[in-house]
Amino acid sequence: MSNIVEPVPGRWPAAVIMERVPLQNRWANERWQAAGVVQDRTPGAAPRVIVDGPGSRQVLHSGLVITLQRDEAEGYFMNITSPQPKVFVLWRMEGDQAVPAQLTVSYHEGSRWLDSGEPVDGVPLPAELLPWLASYCELHYQPEPRKKPKYATNKDKGRMGNWRPD
Repeated sequence: MSNIVEPVPGRWPAAVIMERVPLQNRWANERWQAAGVVQDRTPGAAPRVIVDGPGSRQVLHSGLVITLQRDEAEGYFMNITSPQPKVFVLWRMEGDQAVPAQLTVSYHEGSRWLDSGEPVDGVPLPAELLPWLASYCELHYQPEPRKKPKYATNKDKGRMGNWRPD
């Protein structure tokens, strides 16, 4: 029997690897960052240290889910057609630990999180998610039709010229 969990339409169980890297800096002695996203094989498990060495410490956080939403389909499409598709991890500090709070595979949603000032890291998209995302985009994303460009004419008023105060 295989341990691989088939994705439920629109949902994929995920675990995030958060990494603490020591710094040689007078203002900070460590930095936290998301190091990767893997399929969650133990949902609900407590965070556990998977690497603990002098160069870094990695903690696996289970119980997260990547959820797809129809209104983000364009963001998913932009992500999977980019040179390096990513999972965006929004995380927060709780005491002295960085804890992942939310995941998305939408470029738009990841950008909104960054614009709001939240700590967000982009990590490589797991290869097994690419076909799942591609089929979702195929079903739910319709690109906007190209619009014919409009050019200024001599009949235009206001900003384009021919302005008269009458």
